Amino acid sequence: MNQKKLITIGLLGAISVALGALGAHFFKSKMATGLITIDQLNGFDTAARYQMYHTLAMLAIFLISKHSPHKFLNWAYSCFFIGILLFSGSLYFLCTKSLLGMEWLSFLGPITPLGGLFFIAGWLLLVVTGLNKQK
Repeated sequence: MNQKKLITIGLLGAISVALGALGAHFFKSKMATGLITIDQLNGFDTAARYQMYHTLAMLAIFLISKHSPHKFLNWAYSCFFIGILLFSGSLYFLCTKSLLGMEWLSFLGPITPLGGLFFIAGWLLLVVTGLNKQK
């Protein structure tokens, strides 16, 4: 199980860096075409940053749980993973739908805040872990 978590963390980190670079270089060059706006570029950047923040949080949880295992740490890890999929994943598609010619992806709009709620839940689970002395 720990090997799968470490592989997941590595992949999420690599994807975050790759998509961040894609946004900073390729998508930025497409602004002149009108297929991507500054707001969409900023949204894409936000998705990549939040993905990296929460990937690093997952790495911290992975390392902490090796020394102090707790069920709430596992839940926090899962919340961060789901948050990345929903929040960052939906933003990546929403911000590039015009560029991709897929305007129908607008249905993903309500998914983004759900991902944000999973991020918040993950952080609150860390608080609960700190308050709860039971393993």
